[in-house]
Amino acid sequence: MLKDKNVILGVTGGIAAYKSVEIASRLRKAGASVHVIMTHSAQNFVTPLTFREITGNPVTTTMWGEVTNYNVEHIALANLADLVIVAPATANFIAKCAMGMADDMLTTTLLATKAPIFFAPAMNTNMYDNPLTQKNINTLIENGWNFIPPESGHLACGADGLGRMPEPVDIVDFVRFTMAFAADMLGIKVLVTAAGTYEPIDPVRYIGNRSSGKMGYAIAEAAKKRGAEVILVSGPSALTAPEGVNFIGVETAAEMRDAVMNHCSEADLIIKAAAVADYHVRNVSDHKIKKNDEELTLVLEKNPDILKELGAKKRIGQILVGFAAETQNLLEYAKAKLEKKNLDMIVANDVSRKDAGFNTDTNLVKLLYRNGTVEELPLMSKQKLADELLNRVLKLKY
Repeated sequence: MLKDKNVILGVTGGIAAYKSVEIASRLRKAGASVHVIMTHSAQNFVTPLTFREITGNPVTTTMWGEVTNYNVEHIALANLADLVIVAPATANFIAKCAMGMADDMLTTTLLATKAPIFFAPAMNTNMYDNPLTQKNINTLIENGWNFIPPESGHLACGADGLGRMPEPVDIVDFVRFTMAFAADMLGIKVLVTAAGTYEPIDPVRYIGNRSSGKMGYAIAEAAKKRGAEVILVSGPSALTAPEGVNFIGVETAAEMRDAVMNHCSEADLIIKAAAVADYHVRNVSDHKIKKNDEELTLVLEKNPDILKELGAKKRIGQILVGFAAETQNLLEYAKAKLEKKNLDMIVANDVSRKDAGFNTDTNLVKLLYRNGTVEELPLMSKQKLADELLNRVLKLKY
C-alpha cells in the first residue's frame, strides 16, 4: 500500500523526533517517496541533513526560502501527497491545527491537502489527558484526521503513563493497515452496545456501575471508519457519539433491551460491550426518598439477560461477541458465559486492574472462541484493541 506513494512526513518539536528518522527510513524501504517538512522547533532535535540523506529528497523547513520554481510550495506538496504523517505531533501543534492555523509550512500544507492525514501524538501524560488536548484531538478526528494511539510507558520527562509515541514500525504498520483496510467492512451492518445502565431508585438516585463506554465507542468508531453501517446503543456516557453512526441513547436495562431487539435482526455483527446492570429496583419511588431511617431496604429484581436472548435467536451467519468484566476466576467465568449465551467470541478482562477495564484508556484482554482457543493480547489502547477485535471477527465471518 506504500509502494510508489508520495508521503509527507511532518516532524514537530518533541524529543520523539529522533524516532521520525526511522519512520522515514521504513517508509522509503516500503517503496514510498518521502518528503519531510520540519517545524522550526523540530530542528532543535534533529537536523534537516539527516532526513535529506535518509529520504534522498530536499527537506522543507521554512516558507521563506529561495524560490526555485513558480509553484507555491505548500500547495505543490499538498497536491503531491498521497498521505501525510505527523510524528511526533506535540500538544502545541495539535492545538494549532484544531484552530485552523496556518503559520508555517507544515500547518499550511495540512490545510491545503486532501490526502489522508495521520497524527502520532507524543507528550507528557498530563498534557495528553488535559481536557483541552482531548478536545483538540476530537475536533480533528471529527474532521476526518486520523490519530495513531500513543503508548503507555516511561516518558522523557520521567513520568510513566500514556503519551509516548509508538515505535516507528508500529506507526508504519498502522498507516499500512488503515490504508489497506479502510473499506474492508463495507456492506456489513454492526450493532454495538456501550456504557452502563442506570436503574432508578427515585427521581434523584440510581443503581449503576463504573463503565464509561470508552470500549464500545471505540469499537463503533473503528467499524464506521472501515466502512460498516453502525448502530450504537449506549447507556449514559460523557463521550460524544462517533460521527456517522446511528446513535440510540438509553438509560435502563429494559430500554437497552428494547433498542437492541428492535435492530438485532438486521445486524450481521453484534458486539455487546455494554455493562448492563443485573438488577433493578422493584418499587421506584415517585419522589426523593428522605433520610428518615437508619436503614433503607431495597428489593431488587433481575433485569432481562440481553446477551442470552440474542444468543437464543441468533440467525445463521450472524456473529455475536460478548464481554466478560470480572474481578476473579476470569477464564472460568468467561468460558461459562461463552457457552451459556451461545457466543462466537467473548472478550474477558480483569476490571480490578488499574490499567484495564472501566474508565481507562487502555485494556488488557483475553479472547475466548467457541472452538476452545484462548488468545491473550498485550496491553494496548482501547482504540487499537477495537481494530484488533474487528480483525478477528472478520476472520470468524469469512
